[in-house]
Amino acid sequence: MKRFPCLSLVLLCWLCAGAPAAEKTTKVVLIGKDRDHPQGAHMYMYDCEIMARCLRQTPGIEPVVSNGWPKDPEVFKDVKAIVLDTRMGGNVLFGGPQRRQAEDLLKQGVGLTAIHWSTGADMGEIGEHYLHTLGGWFNTDFSRYLVQKSKVRQADPAHPICRGWKDYDLREEYYIQLRFMPESKPIMKAVVDGKDYVIGWTYERPDSKEGRSFGFVGGHFHDNFAEKPFRQAVINGILWTAHLEVPEGGAPCAITEKDMELPPELKPKK
Repeated sequence: MKRFPCLSLVLLCWLCAGAPAAEKTTKVVLIGKDRDHPQGAHMYMYDCEIMARCLRQTPGIEPVVSNGWPKDPEVFKDVKAIVLDTRMGGNVLFGGPQRRQAEDLLKQGVGLTAIHWSTGADMGEIGEHYLHTLGGWFNTDFSRYLVQKSKVRQADPAHPICRGWKDYDLREEYYIQLRFMPESKPIMKAVVDGKDYVIGWTYERPDSKEGRSFGFVGGHFHDNFAEKPFRQAVINGILWTAHLEVPEGGAPCAITEKDMELPPELKPKK
């Protein structure tokens, strides 16, 4: 009779060993805001939902979309990457009471992706701080923007962000003449107004635990998210900042025409 407890213990250990391990999740928080441009441009929340839909196609990714910086700190529990698709990303991180929380997350190595106007920040201390966080900085005091069609080119084809897509034509509101950290690495380039400019870059933050940042000036027009190469680079970049392996053929990012549909036109909120 004394053997039964031992036998039960052995059986329990065998069952536990044979049970599949719980899938490890990677939380990604995408921060947008209400539209502030005419219909079809700066559709932040809709574009965040498109990115979230694409991210869910990678097993283990848990995307969370928020209108503005989340008020509940629990939203950031175990977060691995933050995506900004909003107005003046540097101000969103460092221009309010959330600054300390944002700085703590980034120092812990949480990844950062900034899309279009999110590469911007005010002049002064916030902008300089953002430059040292994102690796690049847009501000109209020294930068320009221009809507035109140009070919988006891979500046570093060997980088994981460049997997699964090739050079392609894109009509975009391009931000040019940005300021960059010397350690920033060009990922995408385009000829704008007759000159070659970096429009996508990576930066490995030295003041954090292996923190990675990815900036991309594209994303003005909602329709550009219908372009697979565009989505491919963005989703690859988000995974890279989260320290996830990007598949050789690029991260899955399939969407449908219905996914791109927008509601009836409303006046933008300021």
